[in-house]
Amino acid sequence: MSHSPLRTRAVVAAAAAAGLGCAALTALPAAAAGEQVKVQYRQSSTGGDQAEPWFKVVNTGSSSVPLNQVRIRYYFKADAGASYTFACSWAVKGCANITGTFGTLAQTTATADRYLEIGFTAGAGSLAPGADTGDMQLRFHRSNWQPLNQSDDYSFAASQTAYGDWAKVTASVGGTTVWGTAPAGNDPDPDPTDPPVDGATLFDDFNYTTHTDPAIGAHGWYVRSNSGGPGVPGATWAPQNVTFAKEGTNSIMNLETSTAGTGESTEQTEVLTQAMKFKNGTYAARVKFSDAPKSGPDGDHLVQTFFTINDLKAPMADDYAEYDFEYLPNGGWGEPANILYTTSWETYRPDPWEAVNQHSEVRASYAGWHDLVVTIDNSSITYYVDGQEFGRHDARYLPERPMSINFNQWLIDLAGQSSTAPRAYDQKVDYVLHVKDQVLTPAQVADRIAAYRAAGTTFEDTVPGGQ
Repeated sequence: MSHSPLRTRAVVAAAAAAGLGCAALTALPAAAAGEQVKVQYRQSSTGGDQAEPWFKVVNTGSSSVPLNQVRIRYYFKADAGASYTFACSWAVKGCANITGTFGTLAQTTATADRYLEIGFTAGAGSLAPGADTGDMQLRFHRSNWQPLNQSDDYSFAASQTAYGDWAKVTASVGGTTVWGTAPAGNDPDPDPTDPPVDGATLFDDFNYTTHTDPAIGAHGWYVRSNSGGPGVPGATWAPQNVTFAKEGTNSIMNLETSTAGTGESTEQTEVLTQAMKFKNGTYAARVKFSDAPKSGPDGDHLVQTFFTINDLKAPMADDYAEYDFEYLPNGGWGEPANILYTTSWETYRPDPWEAVNQHSEVRASYAGWHDLVVTIDNSSITYYVDGQEFGRHDARYLPERPMSINFNQWLIDLAGQSSTAPRAYDQKVDYVLHVKDQVLTPAQVADRIAAYRAAGTTFEDTVPGGQ
């Protein structure tokens, strides 16, 4: 289950009816308010392979402003087919206290169809009256580092080489726009972090006892025990290696995969929904990837995943769909070291191999906990990791039939480590969320999860079975 950009394996066989399109979030008009902050801007790069908008936020009001209530939007025209990555080079308030996410405008113009939204964590503190944040030396680039064009970007000014007030970026405080003018027809959402209250939803905090807990099946999950791919020949899927435990106040699901260097000794793990009823909307999970085994020698070609999928009815069938987060801590599929893939699938043929997909990748360690979000609307598929856009894929890869939601951990082959010493790897999952037909930002996902936990809700499924 789940596909790499390079290989195929067996998928779950099931069928479901065609689904509805996704209703995009609608921007609401901003409320009038007295000015409390203004934004100063300068550009630090006029071309090449990255944009460098630098900002200062100035408190022009008479009372302190908590920075975690402030949002800035910088508007630009995306290059054809491009996805973008945000970075902070240096900031007086600390880069760890600054966030950057990308969004799509409801009304595109000749100079803007996307925006970069800058936010702050609570660690950034507050601005006293008359104070400013100091330098925020920010940048963004195409995810594949191809050249980008800034000359047609609404918020860009080649001549702005020193800080000055800049009304072609917008700022909001507590959801109310207080500075700047957005491109025509695109007033910022007055509360971009307030999650929609409607929409059929699946939420699971994985608050179970063991893999045999009757609530698992009652809640629509299947802990895999049947044979078949993916993975090394002779491997088994071991439901007993899916366990649950408390970490702090949260219940955590753990998928353990182990081997002693032979197919027969290899035990893999997978948990998936029994129903294929999920299509457009938002998918999110908090997952802990591992770079090293918890015991034994390291080096196995391991795949740790969160994905959605339906069945391939025939080779190159055009109603197939699959959307993957796949982390390879030790490489594999020709990669020498750790790499994270996100992949959107149109279809494939297993023999001879032929694939139609689009993928994004970052070659780096992703060991530890990560917030994974993928949104599917009527125009694109967008992947986020820890609140940052990781990849944006084309409309031709949109799903035509509903899918299941899956987590698995498995071995590509036994070539990464030749030892016959036993070793075991863990992949942990904190929660999963799907909101049908609504596109949520990563901040909205975080708010939705916090609301569930504050209410003591550990499970909810209002997603209809037929779509």
